[in-house]
Amino acid sequence: MGIFSLVTGRPGPSGYGSASTAEQVTEGIDASNLTVIITGGAAGIGLETARVLAIRKAHVIIAARNMEAANRAKNTILDEYEAANVDVLQLDLSSIKSIRVFVDNFKALNLPLNILINNAGIMFCPYQLSLDGIEMQFATNHIGHFLLTDLLIDKMKETARATGIEGRIVNVSSVAHLLAYEGGILFDKINDRKGYSDKRAYGQSKLANILHASELSRRLKVEGVNITGNSVHPGFIMTNLMKYSAVSMKIMKMFSFFLWKDVAQGAATTCYVALHPSLKGVSGKYFEDCNEMKPSAYATDPLLAKNLWDFSRKLINSASKA
Repeated sequence: MGIFSLVTGRPGPSGYGSASTAEQVTEGIDASNLTVIITGGAAGIGLETARVLAIRKAHVIIAARNMEAANRAKNTILDEYEAANVDVLQLDLSSIKSIRVFVDNFKALNLPLNILINNAGIMFCPYQLSLDGIEMQFATNHIGHFLLTDLLIDKMKETARATGIEGRIVNVSSVAHLLAYEGGILFDKINDRKGYSDKRAYGQSKLANILHASELSRRLKVEGVNITGNSVHPGFIMTNLMKYSAVSMKIMKMFSFFLWKDVAQGAATTCYVALHPSLKGVSGKYFEDCNEMKPSAYATDPLLAKNLWDFSRKLINSASKA
């Protein structure tokens, strides 16, 4: 898969490519026995992912910070497909407290959990700290999803054992992981304001998404658990994620329009990795345009992945005590 395939939409080894849509890659798949949580499912590619999973008959839980938007998303799906099974729960990924409340609320529903799609995120925002005192892009894009996954993993293991159905965890990363700081993850300078770059901080958080999925996959394999963990790059899509850089992105799109996707195409790789039967047992991989790709050297560094795991746990424990 290269620039020619990206521009032309020519299918790769999977049979799909950059022009494939979420509906196309899930055609014929019956997900009626699956329960899915998707973060950031109220808008953009998250909403399209939720919509397609719902029309494939999965029980979809939209986890979103803005409940008004989440309910609008639910109604949009129901307007199209009356039989859709969609619920909404509030979740602010930048808040450790909110994540714990969300998990408690989900568990109170007494539902199984087959698929977790860590999709939500923020991009290129000015320097700011979360309520827990963590740089906002790292807090929202990585730490929030790391903690959410950690708190839900036992439910997923329980579901996989009880049903015999493979669980899947999908981290929505980005090719922007290539833009991370020198060294990959600045463990000692996560909250450093002086050296802050909105784009490199975003790249760092997206690199963390890949490393998280990789280390999670390794640990699940060691345990012999029937759950996979993978990461994806959805492609270049103009969504609300770019609100902090809308003008510059629109200018960039004018000169690189042939590289951009629409929302239906942008959700394809996530839906493919979450549902497609050909990926049974495939774990610890990175996908672009519905095909496995090799990410950066930092993203494939097992020591960096382990160090990030340990660092994330310590950071969450420290922030929780504070």
